Amino acid sequence: MKRLLLILSVFFTVAVASAQNINPVSWTFTSKKLGDKEYEIQMLATIQQGWHLYSQSQPADAIAQPTSFQFNKNPLLDMSGKVKEVGKMEKFKDKTLDVSANQYSNKVLFVQKVKIKGKAKTNVTGKLEFQTCNDEKCLPPKSVNFSIALK
Repeated sequence: MKRLLLILSVFFTVAVASAQNINPVSWTFTSKKLGDKEYEIQMLATIQQGWHLYSQSQPADAIAQPTSFQFNKNPLLDMSGKVKEVGKMEKFKDKTLDVSANQYSNKVLFVQKVKIKGKAKTNVTGKLEFQTCNDEKCLPPKSVNFSIALK
């Protein structure tokens, strides 16, 4: 009986660990020079088939966590405006739960314009938080740290 409990315990631990390692969204971070001291940082989310990533703005009845960005303070940089989303937003409505969501499938590009003060080379650093769901489940929100060189 102890052996059976041990086997079940190991199986359960492996199943939970592998479920926590599901990562249906991969991120790519780049910068693009727009002009003298002006850059666009690009944060591309590539989303596995069947999964959805949530927009920064959600309807009032949404329960999913919106994607958010936090930029670390850098005295060499000025942020221009807010992070913009480039992609095909889907407006989802679950009639069973009576909730809505603004979401993306396949990919979405998040873009932030920045200006460098002076002639220094620097990085844009920070973290993003996001949640992803498929038709059966939602994963807990995740955080991703990033550092993007301005070249």
